[in-house]
Amino acid sequence: MVQPIQIERRKLFEHVAGHLEGLILRGELKPGDRLPPERELQAAFGVGRPAIREALITLERAGLVEIGNGAPARVAHPSPRGLLSQVVPTVRHILRTPEGNRQLMAVRLLVEVGLVRQAARDATPEFLGRLRAAWDENRRLSGDTRAFVASDVRFHYEIAAFAGGEAILAIHEAMSEWLRHQREVSLGAAPDADRTVRAHGRILEAVERRDPDAAEEAMRDHLAEGWAEYWANAGGAA
Repeated sequence: MVQPIQIERRKLFEHVAGHLEGLILRGELKPGDRLPPERELQAAFGVGRPAIREALITLERAGLVEIGNGAPARVAHPSPRGLLSQVVPTVRHILRTPEGNRQLMAVRLLVEVGLVRQAARDATPEFLGRLRAAWDENRRLSGDTRAFVASDVRFHYEIAAFAGGEAILAIHEAMSEWLRHQREVSLGAAPDADRTVRAHGRILEAVERRDPDAAEEAMRDHLAEGWAEYWANAGGAA
């Protein structure tokens, strides 16, 4: 039960959202708990329905509550993947500008290089089998642009899934939105698919040898080639 709260009349939904957020972060409202009905929240905060709804939407965007169709709002279970899934629309917006693309490239470089080094250090036979299967699929689908892009993403996903935890995997999945965009633009040139397959093969071989330095070099070369092809087809400068 939320007790009546005295709040300022400016930006009412922010005050409501801030108070509910505090209850969640202090553990007074726990994951899975139902929030009070909208009418009860209206009475407790002394605000109208629009302010309550906007507050709940704000909390949902922050990954703190879940809102179902016609169902009461509930406190969300903490999840890096759930939180970072909210980033995808932002990624799409960033992709609208050349500078945004460059920033995402820099982030991807840091993440992918770290992941491939760890994968090369810790590779298991099971992981190597999955990575080689992803590469085989990538090579087999080089003539089908859409399927090839999906197999390209899968190859990088296998490395992230093995080397990273849930948070890293969530970041990688958010970045996959950009990877798909980049590959679709880059594949305006037919030879790029074969170059990508060869680059993935070099990464695979380095990981199979459990050579972190060679794996990093192969990944850096692969990303640099992909970026150059992207900018060439996008009509911009790297």
